[in-house]
Amino acid sequence: MSFPREILYDACMGFGLQLTEAQLDAFARYADFLVEYNRKVNLTAITDGVGIATAHFADSLLTLTAANLPEGSSLVDVGSGAGFPGVALKIVRPDLQLTLLDALNKRLVFLKALSEMLGQQNTFIHARAEQAGTGPLRERFDFAAARAVAGLPALCEYCLPLVRVGGRFIALKGPAAEAELHDAQRAINLLGGGQATLTRRSLPGGEERVIVVMDKISPTPKKYPRQRINIAKNPL
Repeated sequence: MSFPREILYDACMGFGLQLTEAQLDAFARYADFLVEYNRKVNLTAITDGVGIATAHFADSLLTLTAANLPEGSSLVDVGSGAGFPGVALKIVRPDLQLTLLDALNKRLVFLKALSEMLGQQNTFIHARAEQAGTGPLRERFDFAAARAVAGLPALCEYCLPLVRVGGRFIALKGPAAEAELHDAQRAINLLGGGQATLTRRSLPGGEERVIVVMDKISPTPKKYPRQRINIAKNPL
């Protein structure tokens, strides 16, 4: 696959992020590795170069336009899948202490191989988010990030328990984020969340993205997160 570096470069320049040649090289290797690996393990439905550059890489890097990540910050990528946004962020911010959390071991096998190929030293956790939120990872991270398709009330219950007081939860969402945030207010209040900001951006082609950045202002009560079935059936 011929990776369209110029499309990724121009997309990032459009929101104020200038990638270096070394970073573009890393993204090209990431894309090639993903496409090749995806032939044996289904990780993504997007396998064309333009789609990977925009819908995966540029989309992940939008995080840096909405959230200030101090140097050396710890970040857990919840439901990391094929490494978005975590591995993409670390290409640009190698100082981040990145933990990749996923419920499927086959994805973690990919993420370990990918991290080694890119020269990243990351931590890998094989667990569901609600399990991780009740164990040693509880309230450990400066940031939790998720690009999952779950609604924001459920994502808050999966992610806020992992964030330390004073940290932040970052959700990469679509155009309905404002309505989701309204629906999530009860969950935010119950889980120790605070004020949230919404940053709207457009990807090449005009697709709208909204980055929700939420403060963690108090400890999450011990009864949260609940079991997965309860989170799905009875969102807070």
